[in-house]
Amino acid sequence: MNALRALARDWLPPAVVRLIRRGQGPQQDGGLRFEGDFATWEEANAQCTGYDAEDILAKVLAATLKVKRGEAAFERDSVLFAEIEYSWPVLAGLMWAVARNGGKLNVLDFGGALGSSYFQNRKFLQTLPEVRWNVVEQAHYIDAGRTHIQDEQLRFYQSIEECLSENQPNIILLSSVLQYLESPIELMQKLKMVGATCMIVDRTPFSVNMKDKLVLQKVPVAIYAASYPMWIFSLSKFKQHLEENWRLVASNLSPEGHVQTTNGLGFSFQGMLLESRR
Repeated sequence: MNALRALARDWLPPAVVRLIRRGQGPQQDGGLRFEGDFATWEEANAQCTGYDAEDILAKVLAATLKVKRGEAAFERDSVLFAEIEYSWPVLAGLMWAVARNGGKLNVLDFGGALGSSYFQNRKFLQTLPEVRWNVVEQAHYIDAGRTHIQDEQLRFYQSIEECLSENQPNIILLSSVLQYLESPIELMQKLKMVGATCMIVDRTPFSVNMKDKLVLQKVPVAIYAASYPMWIFSLSKFKQHLEENWRLVASNLSPEGHVQTTNGLGFSFQGMLLESRR
């Protein structure tokens, strides 16, 4: 049990990946689980506690403040780390956008919590002549961010429109967020108005199925007690949705790797770097 809890303190799904590699599979008593095959978002959501609970925000805020003060190196999903675990494909994408925009970085980080990706990459961002990192999140996260975290570089907004009223982002970051939206493809269509030249899709679940699947993700209590609907996207369909507006530059397997649902559906977490066709 203690060993399982230690695994659970890593980022959500890697604990499951390591257990699967050891032949144990997802666990009932502490490991992350992906359950079911739901017909509708409403059906799945009826069985969830969600991500908007105040106690979750309190844990994320406390951890983020420690990172901001230099008391911890890195925070992910309220879990603190002594060393930063870089997502090198994401960092490469950010620097690629910088190179295409004269050394300037202006990020629209949709669903970016309290700036976890900003703090993760802060060491590299500090070398750039101009950085604006704009997080669009749920209202209670925005209130906490503006009150406790915000500074000249890191800003918080309640909507894409509000962000665009003050910024012209040159890159969009969608890190582990699309799968938790009721209508992710609608968001992708809406993002066309941003006018960014680059987009990063990171830590997103895809399968080889021809149809998207809807499951229930349960978080280990060692991290926080929560569950929420999660899409597993059809990779071929997802690329079709992107094709009109975005060109795929590179793709990668995320650290979470290959995972299974409790009923045996295999999928993998992947990332993509895209450039605008405009």
